[in-house]
Amino acid sequence: MHVIDSHTGGEPTRVILDGGPDLGTGPLSQRAARLASDYGDFMRSVCFEPRGQVAMVCALLVPPCDPTCAAGVIYFDAAAVLGMCGHGTIGLAVTLMHMDRVGPGAHRLETPAGVVGVDIIDANTVTVTNIESRRTQAGVTVDVPGLGRITGDVAYGGNWFFLVEESPVPVRSSHIRPLTDAAIAVRAAVVGAGIDVDHVIFYGPADGAAAHSRNFVLCPDDAYDRSPCGTGCSARLACLAADGRLAVGEDIIQQSVIGSTYRLSYRRGSGGGVIPQITGQAFVTSEAKLFFDPNDPFRGGIIL
Repeated sequence: MHVIDSHTGGEPTRVILDGGPDLGTGPLSQRAARLASDYGDFMRSVCFEPRGQVAMVCALLVPPCDPTCAAGVIYFDAAAVLGMCGHGTIGLAVTLMHMDRVGPGAHRLETPAGVVGVDIIDANTVTVTNIESRRTQAGVTVDVPGLGRITGDVAYGGNWFFLVEESPVPVRSSHIRPLTDAAIAVRAAVVGAGIDVDHVIFYGPADGAAAHSRNFVLCPDDAYDRSPCGTGCSARLACLAADGRLAVGEDIIQQSVIGSTYRLSYRRGSGGGVIPQITGQAFVTSEAKLFFDPNDPFRGGIIL
């Protein structure tokens, strides 16, 4: 299997160029569902150690249905297929540029959530124009064992999020374990209340006046996002717009729990939501071939 790895704001992306499963033809949403239902072992084998790492997100290149798109892509981590992935799209664009498959300028990529735009500014800097994002519920309160009553918004930015404005744990890199435990407990309470979310975001004060806030993002595999999370930022923009806290075209800087940043803005969408724009940087870190020896006891990954 031929792969190229990169990181976007510290969050890894593994682009799978060949050697992945044959998902057939049809809409990317159907092919993504086939990957989720039939190829969980494959997903774990490339995301988990010893081939992968904690927080690994993979981008499986597939033929697009839309001929105007430079590529089709299905994103996944060890636990789930993702509708979209903001950091992965930045990483994929930089990887395609590294391979000379695209040049600077505007391109389109097809994802299971829809077609997204990428503007490649230079070899490392990309602006993603995401699908229309929206808040669906505001001020949802759940009882969380050990934390009490936690209130947040439910929003969609390509994946489903529960966004908590005031984190129950300080959003600092020294608090990764308690932040993770708290976010897992909050997600369980939200799902237990009948609300289908796969990510949780906590917000706290930024480091310095330049950034709007600092976030901690829990992903479906219970790893935290090292980047500010592109789809999470899209959901955040939808909430800020709905509350009248951010004007159309106004830029803000979102900081991650490790200090990496995205520049964010939005325009109005035709369906009542927002069209987010996320600018970040990615860097290619390696190019490799992965081998799957049938005699390897950890061929399918280290699963504890």
